[in-house]
Amino acid sequence: MSHNSFGHLFRVTTWGESHGPAIGCVVDGCPPLIPLTEDDIQGFMDKRKPGQSRFTTQRREPDQVKILSGVMIDEDGIQKTTGTPISLLVENTDQRSKDYSEIKDRYRPGHADYTYDAKYGIRDYRGGGRSSARETAMRVAAGAVARKVIPDVRIRAALVQIGPHKINRDNWDWDQVDLNPFFCPDAAAAELWADYLDGIRKAGSSVGAVVEVVAENVPVGLGAPIYGKLDTEISAALMSINAVKGVEIGNGFEAAELTGEENADEMRLGNGSRPRFLSNNAGGILGGISNGDPIVARFAVKPTSSILTTRQSVTRQGEEVDVMTKGRHDPCVGIRAVPVGEAMVACTLADHFLRHRGQIG
Repeated sequence: MSHNSFGHLFRVTTWGESHGPAIGCVVDGCPPLIPLTEDDIQGFMDKRKPGQSRFTTQRREPDQVKILSGVMIDEDGIQKTTGTPISLLVENTDQRSKDYSEIKDRYRPGHADYTYDAKYGIRDYRGGGRSSARETAMRVAAGAVARKVIPDVRIRAALVQIGPHKINRDNWDWDQVDLNPFFCPDAAAAELWADYLDGIRKAGSSVGAVVEVVAENVPVGLGAPIYGKLDTEISAALMSINAVKGVEIGNGFEAAELTGEENADEMRLGNGSRPRFLSNNAGGILGGISNGDPIVARFAVKPTSSILTTRQSVTRQGEEVDVMTKGRHDPCVGIRAVPVGEAMVACTLADHFLRHRGQIG
């Protein structure tokens, strides 16, 4: 299986399966002499790990990350990157492969079972193997390294919609994101979501969500026309996350409803050398190049395909069957996609920062 890497100068390769002994990644291209410890990474891993509330899968994984290479303790006792590949490892400790034995030869609707089997002639039915969202843990680990490359850039994400229920943007409070199990910036919406998702969970069903990622203090000039546009590569990075079915930058699809006067980000003189934008409909990117305003991206996550409702399907042998997916699954996979979205934006910005420096100096 190819295409397990992303990025150019800051390049990440992930490996491992959902029910294998471990998962891991190799971060190549990280500059030397950057302080980096496992504690720098673990805090982000803890945001994504399963089993933290009744609204996520009850699989119990500590997601304890280990740095295997690419760092060295200097004469001052500080562990720093060496410029060589950084290898990161997370052991799987709570696999229950027997939960999947009944669907060994059955294709689960909404999953990649059929397409993997059709392409490779083999599939890992134990939780989906490489197609499992378990793989995203290593993206979060790589994203923590990426943040060290661009320390002045602040990247945050929040859940802004679950099912049909959106937040009230007038109530947006970043401090609330860490105070509820949904990474929700609206306290009132979080309370509503708790009742709503309890009903979904008890019914053995699932629901989709929308995540918004905001990157602040991004330098002007990241990205390149025509085929290296920053918004193109952010979109590709977010679309690569499991279950994501749509991405938009800035106003996104709402821009189609606006006039040119409404959508244009007018400018006035700023305090420094760059202009001050009076609005940010473009989401911080113009012509594929960052303009210094916050980069705003949203992505839509489909409902978790593994549900207890019986659905129609077929077997590898061409027989029609009914499938009910047992096991431990997220009623809304969009919740744990929040730190993954942050990580993918961080990796993309770190890569573009190094590419910009290499081209411009």
